[in-house]
Amino acid sequence: MKNYKQLLLANQAWAIELVEEKPDFFERQTNGQKPEFLWIGCSDSRVSPEQMTMTPPGGMFLHRNIANLVNDGDLNLMSVLQYAVTVLGVKHLIVCGHYGCGGVKAALDGGTTGAVDEWLQTARKVGQDHWEELGNQPTQEAKVNRFVEFNVRDQLVNLARTDTVQDAFAKKQDLWLHGWVYDIRDGRIKPLMEIDRDTTLETVPHPKRVLLTNDEIKATPQMLDS
Repeated sequence: MKNYKQLLLANQAWAIELVEEKPDFFERQTNGQKPEFLWIGCSDSRVSPEQMTMTPPGGMFLHRNIANLVNDGDLNLMSVLQYAVTVLGVKHLIVCGHYGCGGVKAALDGGTTGAVDEWLQTARKVGQDHWEELGNQPTQEAKVNRFVEFNVRDQLVNLARTDTVQDAFAKKQDLWLHGWVYDIRDGRIKPLMEIDRDTTLETVPHPKRVLLTNDEIKATPQMLDS
């Protein structure tokens, strides 16, 4: 476990290494940013968007919160979204959840208080809307992970319905929305769905189940490369 002094030393080593490889790297960083992606993901410390996609600094605009929720009352996210789409001109909006999400599990099991309890109300609505299928899952783990998939789907639809995205679609701006889920067991991102300006939001289907069990991973490793 790194303490705060080790973080500072690691930062110095990182900066020195970058300058040795690309002497003008930080000079170019001062000229501004032009990312292609806005990533809306979970705050979970095991999920590192830039690292797991090998995206260099400047390539991805980031917003993270507990359970990767999209709530139009969240001024933090709405301002990030507005700036990303209208000023930076990002082309791809990604909502990425992850299996084993503690926020989703808390929304399912309860037991939260204070700000976290209020925040998770958006996730609880997902559970209520899809309870028939969630209730038919064979184990609690399967229920949580299917909840994760439904949550990505519903948050992506919420994102598509925001004024910022609808305005961009109306102007025929190049913009695509992607719903992904990250499997913390194998480090792979699984695409769930996409939305563009031609998508009828009222008919967006339920996501297909994409989580593999541990036995399936061992038996069919070639599937992970597809």
